[in-house]
Amino acid sequence: MENPRGDDQRHQPPPSLWPVGFAVGVVCLLVGLIVSWPAAAVGAAIAVVFGFLWARDVVAAGRGPALPEPAEPEAAPTAPAMPEPDPVERFPRSVFLEMSTLGLGAVIGGIVTVPAIGFAVLPAFLKQHSPEVDLGPITDFPEGQYVVATFLRNPSEGEISRRTAYIRNNGLVSGKPSFTCISNRCAHLGCPVQPGGPVFDSKKQTVKTKNGEVDLIPALPAAGFICPCHGGAYDQEGNRTAGPPVRALDRYEFLIRDGHLVLAGTYSVASVSGSGAQAKIHRYQLAGPGQHIDSPEAWLYPVQPPH
Repeated sequence: MENPRGDDQRHQPPPSLWPVGFAVGVVCLLVGLIVSWPAAAVGAAIAVVFGFLWARDVVAAGRGPALPEPAEPEAAPTAPAMPEPDPVERFPRSVFLEMSTLGLGAVIGGIVTVPAIGFAVLPAFLKQHSPEVDLGPITDFPEGQYVVATFLRNPSEGEISRRTAYIRNNGLVSGKPSFTCISNRCAHLGCPVQPGGPVFDSKKQTVKTKNGEVDLIPALPAAGFICPCHGGAYDQEGNRTAGPPVRALDRYEFLIRDGHLVLAGTYSVASVSGSGAQAKIHRYQLAGPGQHIDSPEAWLYPVQPPH
């Protein structure tokens, strides 16, 4: 005999791809939080759309089709009249309890996971800009000559932030100063490269700037730059000429402020065409040592977080 209350007539939701789409949207959202905001927005939109469709199917299946009112049985002439059946319950109590449990579980899960995700993801977006470094007056950089500049990238962090850059004054281009600012981080494993020529330590000068003391030493890298660790070699523009490095040396962005040379962020370089002020730099987003940036091999590396 069928249960007129309909408790045993619940309909399970049919097989659906909505949960898969929702999961894909969540994954895209989490990856987008690390890669870029547009990707995160696309992932959020996918998750919302498929989550809504999934929830709609679950609710519709839980309610099920309305059962018809049972017909009143005909009373026998000699039997007393039968009592009217109870009205059919449109929304069974078990469904309400199930939905309440799922909703409460979702709230608890959000309370637990949202802070954890925030602490894991937010640091990648906070204080990621590179601090500017004042290297002193541009008159301290003779035109056409390389100078080894040693400085603290972030004085508040102490010696751990000490960096070295190879600076060359290329003269004026369209009335504006031009400089070549090469990082000493080898593009193989990050070892410090050295000038392939004499370094005139006796002519060292220390300049005091708002970033602290900056050491400037003239150098003559006639053979370019050499990595003493694994044999990587680069020409005077930072192009790889031999050894295991996969690209050219990274470079610093620069600007001229109040007659001072100021270094900004760093970027990766695939190669440099030309030299000096006429050089054409094939630049890319800053990548880690050993990572390809301009070939099909670059597709095999994970996406870099924002810098």
